[in-house]
Amino acid sequence: MPSSVPVTLKSSACRVAFGESVTCASREDPPVLRVALERLAGDDHETLVATAGAATMKDDVWLSPGCDLSGGFGLARPALDLEAATTDLYRRLFAATEGLQLYRLWNYLPHINACEDGLENYRRFCRARSLAFEARFGKHFQQSLPSSSAVGTSAGPLTVAFVAGSTPARHFENPAQLPAFNYPPEHGPRPPSFSRATRADTSAATHVFISGTAAIRGHATVAPGDLEAQVTCTFENLRSIGKTCGLDAALGGNGEWQRTFKVYLRHRDDLPRVVKRMEADLLRPGDQVLYLRADICRSELMVEIEARLASAESHRDNGHHRRPPWS
Repeated sequence: MPSSVPVTLKSSACRVAFGESVTCASREDPPVLRVALERLAGDDHETLVATAGAATMKDDVWLSPGCDLSGGFGLARPALDLEAATTDLYRRLFAATEGLQLYRLWNYLPHINACEDGLENYRRFCRARSLAFEARFGKHFQQSLPSSSAVGTSAGPLTVAFVAGSTPARHFENPAQLPAFNYPPEHGPRPPSFSRATRADTSAATHVFISGTAAIRGHATVAPGDLEAQVTCTFENLRSIGKTCGLDAALGGNGEWQRTFKVYLRHRDDLPRVVKRMEADLLRPGDQVLYLRADICRSELMVEIEARLASAESHRDNGHHRRPPWS
């Protein structure tokens, strides 16, 4: 039965684990979100917030507060169709993060490219998510959209993980791409609801969250069926949005930034080629990268890459840089 009574656990981190056969939340202490995405290489989990305080669960949404970031996740309730489940889950997520600003959302959507009643699941999800944001933030809700991604899992339910904080954030768009929330109707009855990147300058670190990024220029898919060309375009888009939100031309690779990447591949056999390109053109010593097999929001897209960066360069404690609280 859904729980509306708050539950509190002693926790030290908020994590998401991959490689599961079904998506579920384990009620261990600290709680872990387990996602039905096949791990191809890299760690089998990511930490949304480390050294978090006591985790609370209310209305089936977990929230783990940290020193400058909070992380959490929620799962859709059974017996609801996709759009009703999306509306309900986002309503509960907004309630759980009341008083905080959303910095990053990860949407794990089962069978993202499948169609029901003539409309692709991703487009049905986008319609419900857009309406949920509009109901929460009003007709100018686009100004409040955080960075985000939506990828397809092999099994449900719909799940959303998030990072939020109390520090005001700024949202950015890639000048080489049309903002997703302005996509024309050919991409669905309501456009996707996210910004290309979000930056939050907190007391502990500067955090940059770059959304799931793929081979899209303007609003059109680039080079369908050509993996190498799509990887090249994706790298260019990553660098473009990185520069827009204040990183250097190397996407923070030349500065005191801690960087993590998550790479989603539609075809697992593409892993060696993408790893080679990542290592040659993007990764630097100390970077963390996780490769996952996932369906992507457009069926013609073969790869999607997201990034998360943190710098404590301007925040020192007794002469030493503080480590970002999610590391």
